[in-house]
Amino acid sequence: MPKVTIDDITIEVPEGTTILQAARMIGGDVVPPAMCYYSKLKTSGGYCRTCIVKVEQGSAKDPRPMPKPVASCRTTVMDGMVVRNKTSQEVLEARAGVVEFLLINHPLDCPICDQAGECHLQDLGYEHGKVETRYEFDRREFEKIDIGDKIQLHMTRCILCYRCVKVADQLTDGRVHGVINRGDVAEISTYIQNSIENDFSGNVIDVCPVGALTDKTFRFKSRVWYTKPVDAHCNCDKCSGKVRLWYKGEEVLRVTARKDKYGEVEDWICNDCRFNKKKTSDWVIEGPSKVDRHSVISANHYDNLKVLKATVDRQQLALPHGEKVGLGKGALDPNNIHGKH
Repeated sequence: MPKVTIDDITIEVPEGTTILQAARMIGGDVVPPAMCYYSKLKTSGGYCRTCIVKVEQGSAKDPRPMPKPVASCRTTVMDGMVVRNKTSQEVLEARAGVVEFLLINHPLDCPICDQAGECHLQDLGYEHGKVETRYEFDRREFEKIDIGDKIQLHMTRCILCYRCVKVADQLTDGRVHGVINRGDVAEISTYIQNSIENDFSGNVIDVCPVGALTDKTFRFKSRVWYTKPVDAHCNCDKCSGKVRLWYKGEEVLRVTARKDKYGEVEDWICNDCRFNKKKTSDWVIEGPSKVDRHSVISANHYDNLKVLKATVDRQQLALPHGEKVGLGKGALDPNNIHGKH
């Protein structure tokens, strides 16, 4: 099996593994960001260029470097390859330029966007972008359109990652939407105003890395960091039935597929589970979802609050000699008032 070294960490990987897949096997900061690549969608990747890396040595047989940064999601590992990601200033500068390019037409409407708090573009801009943009021209603008009774398309926010098109091609019965036109006027749209109506169309919402495709049943109901995610399942004859319920109080605001640490869906779910089962009684509750502590969703996560409360209670009880002090003791003791001892 070929060996590859990424940021001075060497790993042995199966034949045919890409640089991005090898980096994910290592984990941590070595992993390049990716906005269009999706491991469960065939032929995805190669569109956004955020995963670019520098190949310092092509292979043990041919140690020459590649002349320019390459997309790690589409470049296969060669034995003896040496790759630079976070340890290359050239890559960091080039990636910042890619992020600037992606943000050229993206509106600054995070305060009103339902994707805020779980938007990959927000994370990308914060971690890899620059403070200012050099773009001085008018941004592209599109009218919002409904591409189904429960899905709304904000083409103004779209970064043309093609994920939703891949889902429709590979997961649904018949694709009725795609990318039309070319260049600066390219856009996601339905053919002859067809609506997307099939059992798995809701998955285009889960794969969208920005707020371009949103769930109309969840729009403007709550910020995601005010909700409580819970893993649950049901016996469904169409899909895996493994979902994530997003609670606000006792109300289920939305149902989504479960996602891994890279924001990718673990198991696809059908529209019946996503849109029609909004009661706790419809599900078998497994327990709180694991939330990355770096995520804004963890800010009010009830599991963390339980730990915090237990810590505070323990600290309050940890007094000298194990004695618990209550009201009426010490300075508030009636015997001590007015100099009485």
